[in-house]
Amino acid sequence: MRYELLIFDADDTLFDFRKAEKEALENCLKDFNINYDERVLQTFIKINLDVWHELEKGLLTQQELRSERFRRFKDTLNLSFNEVVVAERYLEYLAKASYLFPDVERLIQKLASNYKLILLSNGLSYVQNNRLRKSVIAKYFDDIIISEDVGMAKPDPRIFELALARVNYFEKQKVLMIGDSLSSDILGGNRFGINTCWLNWKYKVNDTNIIPTYEVHSLGELEELLELRETND
Repeated sequence: MRYELLIFDADDTLFDFRKAEKEALENCLKDFNINYDERVLQTFIKINLDVWHELEKGLLTQQELRSERFRRFKDTLNLSFNEVVVAERYLEYLAKASYLFPDVERLIQKLASNYKLILLSNGLSYVQNNRLRKSVIAKYFDDIIISEDVGMAKPDPRIFELALARVNYFEKQKVLMIGDSLSSDILGGNRFGINTCWLNWKYKVNDTNIIPTYEVHSLGELEELLELRETND
């Protein structure tokens, strides 16, 4: 069966969030004369992943997440700063850092001629509206949905229901969710009852009970998968 609607996650699927995060954190800390090195970066990355996982579980709101990650970062490294002020500066830099993975523009342009496309991101409105809606691929999507704008986030199945309604498409069996996160993209798609494709860039072992319909390790493999589905239609 051929898919007709593709839902893409944004960060670490199409957009190089690690590059954006590194640049934003380094510039932010320099503004406040706070030491930046690889240990500092890795500490922040871990804390940031932790708070986003807590948001997925409903333990934090997106408003709380903004400064909570910097409060934990400050405490972990025994630093002294106002986490609210630093958090806002970080978001200012992050909103300007929009980097696509190689070949994304070509692929999305190609897919847009054959599929409906939705970009579905768990993210903060100010940051993602700048990073995603102003990107060169924004024009190819039928809709761009940012979790803070709609008051719900993946893996909540309601955000998928909303996404389909906004493009007036309701044939769930012809929808494919594509993303790098098992805990948000794949779990959310599974809960909603659509097929899912895990973009497992780093060949991670899936030691969870979250099972994607497909697993690919590059955008090239995704393109081949979609072509195969068209051939077998």
